[in-house]
Amino acid sequence: MHWNSVGEFFAMGGYALYVWGSFGACLVLMVAEPLLAKRRLNEVRKNLIRERLADELDHPSGTS
Repeated sequence: MHWNSVGEFFAMGGYALYVWGSFGACLVLMVAEPLLAKRRLNEVRKNLIRERLADELDHPSGTS
């Protein structure tokens, strides 16, 4: 496509709301996904540590 001005480029031939809204939604998701995945990973790690400690308290090693 060929645009005569920057304004025409940003207007996207009348589809600016759809085009830039799609880019915005994609950007938000691409930023949020790694952050949410890291948060979930940290929660899983904490739960595993908590379960391991609880198991060690229930069944201390070296006792019969």
